[in-house]
Amino acid sequence: MKIDIKKVPNTPGVYKFFNNQEIIYIGKAKDLKKRVSSYFGKSFKDRKTSQIKFLTDKVETFSTKNEVEALLLEQMLIKENKPKFNILLRDDKTYPYIYFSLDHEYPGVYSKRTKKSVDKKYFGPFVSSEAVKKSIKEMQKIFKVRNCSDNTFANRTRPCIEFQMKRCSAPCVQKINKIDYFEDITSAKSFLSSSDTKNVQRLKNQIEKAVRNLDFEKAAEIRDRLKRLNLLKEEQSVVTLANDIDIFSVSSEMSYLGVSIIVVRNGKIRGTKTHLIKQAHYSSLDDVYQSAVFNFYDNQFDIPKKVLCAYELQDKKILEDMFMTKHQTKVKIIHSPSKSIRPIFSLCKLNAKQVIKNHISKKDKYTFALNQIAEYIGQKDINKIEAFDVSHISGENAVASCVVFSKMGPEKKNYRIFNIPNELSGNDVGSLKHVLERRIKYFDDPKIKPDLLLIDGGKTQLKFVNSALKKSNHKDLKVISIVKGLNRVRATETILSKDGILELDKNSKAFLILQEMRDEAHRFAIQAQRKKKRKTISKSELDPVKGVGKVLKSRLLQNFKSIKNIREANLSDLMTVEGINEKIAKLIMEKLK
Repeated sequence: MKIDIKKVPNTPGVYKFFNNQEIIYIGKAKDLKKRVSSYFGKSFKDRKTSQIKFLTDKVETFSTKNEVEALLLEQMLIKENKPKFNILLRDDKTYPYIYFSLDHEYPGVYSKRTKKSVDKKYFGPFVSSEAVKKSIKEMQKIFKVRNCSDNTFANRTRPCIEFQMKRCSAPCVQKINKIDYFEDITSAKSFLSSSDTKNVQRLKNQIEKAVRNLDFEKAAEIRDRLKRLNLLKEEQSVVTLANDIDIFSVSSEMSYLGVSIIVVRNGKIRGTKTHLIKQAHYSSLDDVYQSAVFNFYDNQFDIPKKVLCAYELQDKKILEDMFMTKHQTKVKIIHSPSKSIRPIFSLCKLNAKQVIKNHISKKDKYTFALNQIAEYIGQKDINKIEAFDVSHISGENAVASCVVFSKMGPEKKNYRIFNIPNELSGNDVGSLKHVLERRIKYFDDPKIKPDLLLIDGGKTQLKFVNSALKKSNHKDLKVISIVKGLNRVRATETILSKDGILELDKNSKAFLILQEMRDEAHRFAIQAQRKKKRKTISKSELDPVKGVGKVLKSRLLQNFKSIKNIREANLSDLMTVEGINEKIAKLIMEKLK
C-alpha cells in the first residue's frame, strides 16, 4: 500500500491501520508523521510490523493537544475496537479488597469489589480474589472473626461449623463478649497493616493472664494462635520498608511478552499479577509499560504514591500526567529501587521472565516444533536439522554457513563455515551445490548426519541439492527450502519440497522455527563474510598503490563493494571517493589493469 506521508501531521495523536474496513492496529505517537512513516520503510523490527504493513490498506490519524491526550484516546479506542495486533493488558473487573463491616455491632470480614473511594473499612487492593480468600482464611484461623452475612448472623440460634472448626468465636450466640470480639477485629486489621508487633505482644499478654487465672485450656488455645501468626509471618518474610508502591516489569523473548505486577500496601505484598502476550507487537518498551500501567489503574481508585518500572522510560512524565489527568493523583514514576525494595523488585523481574518460560520452555519449544515439521513432511521423526546459506558482496568474499538445530535448540559447537572458490563467487546455486557436496561426505557418520536439510532458496536451489544427494549414499535424506515472500516481508515465505509447496500454518511453531533456522544461518554467514572481508581489506590488490592505505582501501570497497567494480570504474568515478585525487586515481587504474 502507498501512503501519502505528506498529509500526516507532525503532531501528537492517534493512528489507526485498516484492512478491508476493519481496524487491525491502533497506536499513539508524539510525532504522527514520524511514527506512521516508520511502518512503511524498507526495514522492520519484527514479523508483526511486517504483517501490519502487508495487511494495511488504509490509515487514519487523529491529532491531540499532547501525548497524554493521545494515550487516553488510544486506550479508549483499543478498548472499544479490540484490534487484533494490539497488546491487551486489560482487566475489566475492579480489584478485590478486604472489607470490615465496622458499623455492625459485631463486625464481619468480607471480600468486596468497589469503585468507591476506600476508607478505614477497606484493605487492599489485592491482585486476585484468591489472595483475598487466603488472607481472610488466615485471619479467621488466628483471630476467629466472622465471615457470615448479617442476615445469617441475626438468625443463628446455635454455633455453625466455623465455630466447630475454630475459625470463628461465635459472637452470633454470645460465645464471646463485645469487648473481646472488637479487640480481635482490631488485631485482624492490624494484621493487614504494616506491623504485627502489637498482635504478638497482645497474645503473649493474654497467655500470661490465662496462666495466672489457671485457665490452661485458654492459654493453650492462645498459644496456638500465636504460633500460627509467627508461622504466617515467616511465610510472608518478603516485606519492605516501603509504604505503598506498585512494581511493573516486562520481559521479552521470541515473540512473547511477559508482564509482572506486584502490589505493596502498608509494607506488605498484596500479591502478584502476570500477563502473557503471545505474538506481541509493540513499537517500544515505553509503549508496553504505558499500556500496562494505564490498564492496571483503569478501574482502580487506590493509587500509590510511587510506581516502580523495571525500565527507564524515555518520557515518564506522560504517565505522571496521566495519573493527574485521569485520577487527580500525583504519582512519581521511578526506575531505581531503594535498598529495601530490591528483593521484591528482583522477584517482579523474575516473574516476568518466568511467565514466558512457564508457557514454553526451550526444550519443549524445539521438541514440539521438530515433531510438527516431521508431520508436515511425512517423516516419522526429526531429531536434527542442518540449515545452509550463502553470503557474498557483489560476488566477492563468498562464504557458506551450516547451522545445526536439534530438539534442544541451536547446537553452536557444530556450526560450520565453508569458503567458496573464487570461480564460484557470485554463483549462489553453484556455491550451494559445491558446499553440499563437501558436507555430504561427512554424513556417513550417523552422529553427524541430520534428518532434514533446510536451504534458503527456490526451486532451482532445491533441484541442485537433491541432485547432489542422488549421487551420494544419502538419497533418503529429505530437503526443504524456504522462499522469500513478496517484497521479502516476513510471514509470507513459502516452504518447498521436491513434491511441491508445504502448506504450513504461518503461526505454527514449525514455521517459526524454520524462520529462526534460516535467520540463524544467514546471521552466521554474514558474520563469517564480514570477517573474510576485513582480511581482504588488510591484504588486497590495492596494497601496491602508493598513497592508498587502510582508510582509503576501506572507503573504496565501501563505495564500490568489490575490487572488480573498482577495476571497472573510470577516473571521475574514483575521484568521487573522499581522499582520492586525480594522481591517486590514475595510479589505481594502472595497478588494477
